[in-house]
Amino acid sequence: MTTKTKRLITLPLILTTLLFSVSACSNPSAVNTNKDLTEYKQGQADANKSAASTEKPAFITKTVATFNEPWAMTALPTVNNEPPKLLVTQKTGELLIVDTVTGTKTEIAGSPKVAYGGQGGLGDIILAPDFATSNTVYISYVEAGKNTDDNKFGAKVIKATLTGLDTDTPSLQAITSIWEQFPKVKGQGHYSHRLLFSPDGQYLYISSGDRQEKTPAQDMSVNLGKIIRLHTDGSVPADNPFMNTNNDIADQFWTTGHRNVLGMAFDEKGRLWAHEMGPRGGDEFNLIEKGKNYGWPIVSNGRNYTGTDIPDHDTRPDFAAPKITWTPVISPSSMSIYDAGKYNDFPAWQGNALISGLSSKALIVVSFDKNNGAAERYRYDMGERIRGVLNVDGQVWLLEDGTKGRLLRLLPN
Repeated sequence: MTTKTKRLITLPLILTTLLFSVSACSNPSAVNTNKDLTEYKQGQADANKSAASTEKPAFITKTVATFNEPWAMTALPTVNNEPPKLLVTQKTGELLIVDTVTGTKTEIAGSPKVAYGGQGGLGDIILAPDFATSNTVYISYVEAGKNTDDNKFGAKVIKATLTGLDTDTPSLQAITSIWEQFPKVKGQGHYSHRLLFSPDGQYLYISSGDRQEKTPAQDMSVNLGKIIRLHTDGSVPADNPFMNTNNDIADQFWTTGHRNVLGMAFDEKGRLWAHEMGPRGGDEFNLIEKGKNYGWPIVSNGRNYTGTDIPDHDTRPDFAAPKITWTPVISPSSMSIYDAGKYNDFPAWQGNALISGLSSKALIVVSFDKNNGAAERYRYDMGERIRGVLNVDGQVWLLEDGTKGRLLRLLPN
C-alpha cells in the first residue's frame, strides 16, 4: 500500500524579507544578485529539510515472503554490507531463515515441540548479546503440561546454539531451559512471552501475561501478569526489587500488575517502555520502572468485556499510570525503536517507537519527550492485521498476521 502526503515548503521569514527588499530596491547596483540567489537556494534547501523532518513520511511496501501465522522476527548480523537475513517464527512451530533479497526461506531444524492453539505456539526470538561469538539465540514458546498439569499450558524460554548458518541444514543445538510460567493454567491466551535484552547485554526481560485470569497479575506467589528480569543464564539478579522477601518466585519480578505485554523496547535514553492490551478499551503504553505496580486488574482505562466498569487509573495514584491509553483499542502486538543506522530510510522517525497493530490494522508511530512522556505522533492504515515491526539499520520491516501473512519492507516514497 502507498501512503501519500503533501509536502509543504516553508521559506524562512528572513529570506522572504530579503527577496522583497531586492524586488523593491531602487538601486540595482547595490544588490549582489548572485549572492542573493545562492542564499535563496540554500534557504529553500534548509526549509525543505526542515519540513521533511516533521511531516508524515510516505512509503510504499515491497512483499518479500509469505508465512503461515508468523509471530516474531529478528535480524541476523549483516556480513560484508549485504542485505539483512531475518529469523522468523511461525506459531505452528517453525523457525525460518529468510533471505530478504530473494525471499528464500530455510527451515531451522531442532525447534522445540510447541502447544499450538489459540494464542499459543512458537513465540519470540532474539539474539544473545554475544551472538557474534556464541551463535546463541533465546526463544519463547508455549508448552503443554503433563500429569497433574494435563490440559494446562504455559510459556517457556530456552536458549540454544544456532549452527549451520552457512549451510542448507541449519539447526538448533545445546538447548537449555531458562524460565517458565508458573503455574500452568487452562486456556490458550495472554502468554505475552516477549523477550528483550538490556542495552548493556547483562539482563534478559520477559513479559509474562495474566493468562486471561486477571487476579494473577497482583498475586506475588505466581509469575503471571509480571515483567521478569533475569541474568542471561536464567539466574536472578541480586538487585531485583522483590529480593529478600522470603518469596523465591517474586525474586524474578521487575514489575507487576500487567495484563498482556506484547511489546518491550529501550529508547535512546535507556528507558524501558512496554505496551499492553487492555480489555474493552484501554490499551496502554507504559514507562517500565523498577518495582512499580501497573494496576491490572484493579484499574484500567477500559471496561470489562461484559460492559461493566473498571476504575480508571486516576482513581488509584498508588499504581503507575500509562503515558498513553487507546480507546478504541489498537491491539498493539510488537514494538521497535527507530534508529537511522546505515540506511536511514525514515529520518523523521529517529528515536520514535514503531508499534504494530492487530485490530487497528496499523503502524503507529509514538514520540517521547524529556519528561518521561509519550504521545502518538501519527499512524498508517496498512489494511491488514500487523503482527510485527522491526527496525534493522534504518530499514523497516513488517509482518502481517494470519495464514498468509506477508513480510513487507517499507520503501520511502
